[in-house]
Amino acid sequence: MDQHIAAGRAGGRTGAPARETLSRRTERGIRDALDGRGGRGRFLLFTGPAVMASIAYMDPGNFATNIQAGAKYGYGLLWVVLTANLVAMLFQALSAKLGIVTGRNLAELCRDEFAKPVRLAMWGVSELAAMATDLAEFLGGAIGLSLLTGMPLFAGMVVTGIVTYGILLLERGGFRWMEIVIGTMVATIGLCYAVELFIAPIAWGDAARGLVTPKIPDAEALTIAVGIIGATVMPHALFLHSGLTQGRGAAKSDADRRLLVRYSNREVVVALALAGMVNIAMVIMAAAAFHLGHSEVAEIGEAYRTLTPLLGPAAAGAFLVSLIASGVSSSVVGTMAGQMVMQGFTGWRIPLIVRRLATMLPAFAVVAVGIDPTRALVLSQVVLSLALPVPMIALVLFTRRPDLMGAFANGRATQGAALAGAGIVLCLNAVLLAQAFGVPVPGLAAD
Repeated sequence: MDQHIAAGRAGGRTGAPARETLSRRTERGIRDALDGRGGRGRFLLFTGPAVMASIAYMDPGNFATNIQAGAKYGYGLLWVVLTANLVAMLFQALSAKLGIVTGRNLAELCRDEFAKPVRLAMWGVSELAAMATDLAEFLGGAIGLSLLTGMPLFAGMVVTGIVTYGILLLERGGFRWMEIVIGTMVATIGLCYAVELFIAPIAWGDAARGLVTPKIPDAEALTIAVGIIGATVMPHALFLHSGLTQGRGAAKSDADRRLLVRYSNREVVVALALAGMVNIAMVIMAAAAFHLGHSEVAEIGEAYRTLTPLLGPAAAGAFLVSLIASGVSSSVVGTMAGQMVMQGFTGWRIPLIVRRLATMLPAFAVVAVGIDPTRALVLSQVVLSLALPVPMIALVLFTRRPDLMGAFANGRATQGAALAGAGIVLCLNAVLLAQAFGVPVPGLAAD
């Protein structure tokens, strides 16, 4: 993890502040809970890492895919969203467990456990994934600001960059303020979609059936389903979560680790269930608003412009507020993940502003050369698909090893579920890549 983040996680002790920081109080509360002290509400002390990671499942890349699914197929692909979320829960829980038990994050373990050529290749792919992730998130926030205020896209990107850098500076005061800010943005996204659900004319019976009835109507629906699942488990979220569990409460024994893992699993279930509900709400909103009469809607800007006459300015405004909150918060978290990846794989220290500029440059380059932003979002998902095997396979390998995990190594059921989940996601990502490069895929030909 980057020195800057590590210093913040130490509670802002650099400079020897006279008063105890919020992060230090949180650490002390966690220690008390591990020692059997503390009362009600102590679950909140352990809440933070999974909330931070959950923003990856509500980033701007999810907006277009979910809108397309709802507009084209109504409630029919909701079961895909639910399945993808369950796979994500498993892998985020494994990532958190790895960090808690070993005291190292996933990138650090890759550096320590793999040969140098493999390690360098993994680092290079992971850096590309970090830039692709930030490209999608940064552009998403800028597109939202541009649509909301009418400012040029380039200006929206500048504003988004300034805001995200300002939020990143909060880490100087410790990890807790960052967790609170990101948690507030996650809540904002959820509230916006709760508003959408109240406004949209939803057929709740059809939505319930869509959640529990696996069905692929045609080849195009399979393509969209592949996109939903393939973009759900994000490489940077797996790297990040293993690092966010460090420094929040040092485990002194296996009993401590067991309690930390138990609280972490609970937080993963709650945080990712809420993220899954937001994604489900996105599909439901699109199905209710667009499926009958506007099934061709597939882009973020088009969805916003169509929402205004269909459901009114309140629905369109809530949509844009959620998009901006998603873009800004996911860009912040993406930059943190990029720092963690570089620090973990190489041990290099890099100033926050340099990392922020490095991840912003691809987005500015895309706009400068005139590439369509929506097309850039799609291409970024292809890069993420290429990078996904690195953290997924490493995570499955590491968490099954008793020499690393001790008594916390995956059991047969957990390992079987992880292998199945990884197999499903990686096969579907292979389909996405084949399509992206024009390779014919059996069953996906046009009807």
